[in-house]
Amino acid sequence: MYDPSVVSYSRLLELFWERLGDSRHLLNQVGNDRGTQYRHGIYWLTEGQKEEAEASMAAAKELALVQAGKTIYTECKASETFYDAEEYHQQYLQKGGQSAKKQASETIRCYG
Repeated sequence: MYDPSVVSYSRLLELFWERLGDSRHLLNQVGNDRGTQYRHGIYWLTEGQKEEAEASMAAAKELALVQAGKTIYTECKASETFYDAEEYHQQYLQKGGQSAKKQASETIRCYG
C-alpha cells in the first residue's frame, strides 16, 4: 500500500520514469513482454496527485519529443479498483531465488 509518509507521490513519479526507461515509447509493452496486460500507466487517487501526474506526463512527453522525436504511450488516468495478484504471483522472482533489481545481471529463469 502507498504510504505518503514514507515516500512522496512526486518521488514515485520520478522513480516510475527512471525505471520504465525506453519502454515508455512502446504501446502495451515493457521490455520483451507484450500485450495489454503490460501497458504502463500513472494512476492517481486525489486531485493533487492528478495535477502532479499530468505535469509529470507533460514534462516527459516534451523531453521525449525534443530529445528523441518519440511519443510516450504511458496512460495517465484516475485509479480504478485494484486487485492484488494471487499470493503465488507476488514477489515471484524473489521466491524463486532470483533478483529483479535494476542492475541484476543474472538471466531470469521462467518456471511454473
